[in-house]
Amino acid sequence: MKIAELGRRVHATAHLTGRFVLRSGQVVGEYFDKYQFEADPVLLDAIAEAMVPLVPADTEVLAGLELGGIPVVTALGRRTGLPCAFVRKQAKAYGTQRLAEGAETAGRRVTVVEDVVTTGGQIVLSTEELRARGAWITGALCVINRNQATPQPLTDAGLSLRALFTSADLAAYTTAAG
Repeated sequence: MKIAELGRRVHATAHLTGRFVLRSGQVVGEYFDKYQFEADPVLLDAIAEAMVPLVPADTEVLAGLELGGIPVVTALGRRTGLPCAFVRKQAKAYGTQRLAEGAETAGRRVTVVEDVVTTGGQIVLSTEELRARGAWITGALCVINRNQATPQPLTDAGLSLRALFTSADLAAYTTAAG
């Protein structure tokens, strides 16, 4: 599927208008309901296929962030053959008491995978925790970056961000089709 068609499908499936409060506290008039594209296995597979070229060549583990990054990282792992880690917002207090389940991240080159990014706050928090546990992380991937560039908190944390789409991309693909 061509990227413009995929963008139109993602926009048609996940774009909502109204009044929404984001995790960052920002109030916005448009929202991308990532669970709508993540719950569609055909669309999610097409997204993962399109994201494969965004994965840095030196990646040893893909780390999906709870909750929205988990379906994306699983689909992307199937496409790349890379092992996946599933990163909690905080380490569980029982059992293995792990922050990241699945593939081991300590001592490995890890690329963080997220669904939609606004400020990158959760990526920064999770990266700090994973780095403290020995992971080597320099970048993240996402399906949608609500910004035109990498958010400053990610840059400040020494992270690059590769996005399949920006909000502007999705709007342009939709406008071009109409």
